[in-house]
Amino acid sequence: MTRRSVVNLVCFGSRAVNLLYGNSVRPLHTSTRSTSSQPKAGFKPGKVAVVTKTTRYEFEQQRYRYAGLSEEDLKQLLAMKGSSYSGLLERHNIHTNNVDHIVRSLRREGIEVRVVKRGEYDEEVVRWADAIISAGGDGTMLLVASKVLSKDKPVVGVNTDPERSEGHLCLPVRYTRAFPEALEKLCRGEFRWLWRQRIRLHLEGTGINPTPVDLHEQQMSLEQHSQAHRITTMDMHRRTGTLEESFSKPSLLPIRSLNEIFIGESLSSRVKLKSFKPHVNLLLHRASYYEISVDDGPWEKQKSSGLSICTGTGSKAWSYNINKLVEQAVEDVLKIGKSQTGLDIPLNRDFIEKVTDEYNESLVFSPDDRRLFYSVREPIVNRVFSNSRQRGFASKVCVRSRCWDACMVVDGGTSFEFNDGAIATISMSGEDQLRTVLLEN
Repeated sequence: MTRRSVVNLVCFGSRAVNLLYGNSVRPLHTSTRSTSSQPKAGFKPGKVAVVTKTTRYEFEQQRYRYAGLSEEDLKQLLAMKGSSYSGLLERHNIHTNNVDHIVRSLRREGIEVRVVKRGEYDEEVVRWADAIISAGGDGTMLLVASKVLSKDKPVVGVNTDPERSEGHLCLPVRYTRAFPEALEKLCRGEFRWLWRQRIRLHLEGTGINPTPVDLHEQQMSLEQHSQAHRITTMDMHRRTGTLEESFSKPSLLPIRSLNEIFIGESLSSRVKLKSFKPHVNLLLHRASYYEISVDDGPWEKQKSSGLSICTGTGSKAWSYNINKLVEQAVEDVLKIGKSQTGLDIPLNRDFIEKVTDEYNESLVFSPDDRRLFYSVREPIVNRVFSNSRQRGFASKVCVRSRCWDACMVVDGGTSFEFNDGAIATISMSGEDQLRTVLLEN
């Protein structure tokens, strides 16, 4: 064990003892600002766009009908895959009924409504609406938020299938059926605004393409995904001549990230044939090679499984799962810390659970926090590649790609090509806050 590891264990053990004896322990990630504010008056928009998700039933139906198959063929094919046609249809009907309920409630209040499928949702819809309702789950809410560039346009999420969707970013579950009550509270001003900070992206360099690929709608394989990026790159060449001419200066993308940005190779692994064992296929990891600068600091060459940069909203999502500890790991660390330091660290189940919970809770910070939180997944450290910090807060992160087939994925749903020579500047601005609604149960 290295000296640095022992020091870390001692610190961790001391932190654990403080927790045990009730001393005040400051969480690693905190925000002192208020997360919401009381509106001065009620809110009643004149025009509302209701953006609906594509259900699994709709997706399968569209795909097989495109192939010229009938509804009966769809039933048989789903059965062959172990999927239930009736089950998918039931969930689709639940979603559809809840969308109809939302629309009827809005129209009863004299509000003009426009129902839009997520594949039809664009900037024109955003301009038309006074407010936007995301009718689906968190994925639909993330897509809706990404195209709203003004902080003056409210976005409200309604979970249209609470039994199958978590809906952290949506109104409390009971308002799915009691949506008229939620609407009354909005009109009377009985709610609070929750301002969620978002990430903005500036791109420059030669290995980029500002044409997005919608991963949710297309549900493409990795090979198709790479092909889509190659096609759009060729289109860009035809329109502008060269990428160098178009992106010699940083270009602000017309998209905002509510959860996180992830940068990495499109293929996380690939199969290679070892020459010394021609009959054995080995699955080798394809690491992402890039350079990173945090808050205008020195550039650092890194190789890892990818880089995640999240907001306070996203700190409860993928970033949390990248960095969280399980009780087994905490117990192992405490045992080593106890043996190395001689501290009287208890190893009972309650104490291990408390330490685990407090550490994991410290990874979550406020949605209105103006800081980014970056996480390097599985860094490779050797004499060529370094990793001074595996995670931390920042105001700005710059990444220069040295990858061959990489993407920058926004909120898990929109992908941009990000290959060798591309530079991304990832930051926040007060202009990019998303105005959402906080209703108590």
